[in-house]
Amino acid sequence: MYQAPRGTSDILPPEQKYWSYIRHTASSICQLYGYQRIDTPTFEDARLFVRSIGESTDIVEKEMYSFEDKGGDPITLRPEGTAPVCRAYVEHGMHNLPQPVRLYYMASIFRYERPQAGRYREHHQFGVEALGAADPALDAEVIDMAWQLYVNLGLKGIALSLNSIGCSNCRPRYLEVLKSYYTQHKESLCPDCKRRLGKNTLRLLDCKTPSCFALNEQAPRSMDYLCQECADHFNQLRNYLNLLNLPFSLSHRLVRGLDYYTRTVFEIAPEGETGAQVAIGGGGRYDDLIEQLGGKPTPAVGFATGIERLVLNLKKQDVVVPALFPLTVFIAHLGQEARDEAMKLTSHLRKSGISTIASLSDKSLKAQLKQANVSGARYSIIIGEDEVKSRTVTLRNMAKGEQQTVPIDKLAEALR
Repeated sequence: MYQAPRGTSDILPPEQKYWSYIRHTASSICQLYGYQRIDTPTFEDARLFVRSIGESTDIVEKEMYSFEDKGGDPITLRPEGTAPVCRAYVEHGMHNLPQPVRLYYMASIFRYERPQAGRYREHHQFGVEALGAADPALDAEVIDMAWQLYVNLGLKGIALSLNSIGCSNCRPRYLEVLKSYYTQHKESLCPDCKRRLGKNTLRLLDCKTPSCFALNEQAPRSMDYLCQECADHFNQLRNYLNLLNLPFSLSHRLVRGLDYYTRTVFEIAPEGETGAQVAIGGGGRYDDLIEQLGGKPTPAVGFATGIERLVLNLKKQDVVVPALFPLTVFIAHLGQEARDEAMKLTSHLRKSGISTIASLSDKSLKAQLKQANVSGARYSIIIGEDEVKSRTVTLRNMAKGEQQTVPIDKLAEALR
């Protein structure tokens, strides 16, 4: 028996209302903030992600779905959304547009990970990217946008964590201090962190293994090693967040998992929860990435949120989500003439903009009305021999149990 591949899932009809709700809310937020949609290919040149994400990251080393196509070109299924948007920004000369360019996407993301709640090998992201401005006001705008998305979805008890990891000028010194600290405690590190120590020291701060977590709490803080420009940027960002009445806490262990981040990094998660898969969204600034991909020096900032994880949190908090286009009419019929009339009436109502289905069964009226009830239709229409002769139907309100006789040529008007 065939099954969906491990780490993937079917989004069945009862689940679709959550997805539609999230997509609609996200699109509405983007419209309010002046962001336009962009869609990039599902697969890209593999070198794009190696260059942008970093060779020593878990994503590049362990998680990318990469292969050679029939032309021998290295191809990777998209493991994250920012690098493709930056590639499109460079390729299509968007630096010639008024800056910053504000973009958003909704896309499938592919990573070969151990499947667990909120983490899948194919998952879906909503993300925004603001490219072309270094002003910390833009950082504040993106963070505010993320926060308002979760508030508008109806999520409660969320918390914003904030950090600055510096820039290419001040970070090297911090990394030296950090590496020295962890080298002194190397024997206490987990195997993954021992490997990262020589390749990607910053990622040690994000380890959730108990032995490493205790060390991370005492590790040197990047905020203490910022250059003046980065310190001013971070101070101004915090001032803007206060002006926007956005509560936040500083977290020196917050670094994010991709090498391209500079300065601002942030995450939003349910208050009081801990663990590797708690955050519902996050992002930060990546001022060097577009230049690394062959473009002009272009500061940029963005964030992304996993849709599957949002669905989990909506259900966990019992957020009421509106139903998707509830069915209006179910037509039950008795006899062949009535069945023919039901087919014509179904077509007429649909063309009048009224969602309608007719029974395909010759079962009893009781059985058909039971099916109407299961379908969720607001009204049922009953057609029998008498109704065919009199050119009328019996219209029943399924919620109230009330019914009335309505001429067929007045039915659409009555339903509206």
